[in-house]
Amino acid sequence: MMSEAELMARITTDPDICHGKPCLRGMRYPVEFVLEMLSGPTSVEQFLVDYPDLEADDLKAVFAYAARMSRVKRLEPIAA
Repeated sequence: MMSEAELMARITTDPDICHGKPCLRGMRYPVEFVLEMLSGPTSVEQFLVDYPDLEADDLKAVFAYAARMSRVKRLEPIAA
């Protein structure tokens, strides 16, 4: 099992890749894209089949990153 630090190391930002958005391992898979795909009907298993260059630990990294980003001191309502 990877530590939180090891998972966070899989999330990278580079101004030349996806406009600097957090991505997986320097590839063009933004965290937000992965979260959007997995919040819909796509299962983790199917996602890994559809994107074979990604690993299960990459998805764990996305979830860990999202959890870390949700640790805020103030919440704002999201407009629908």
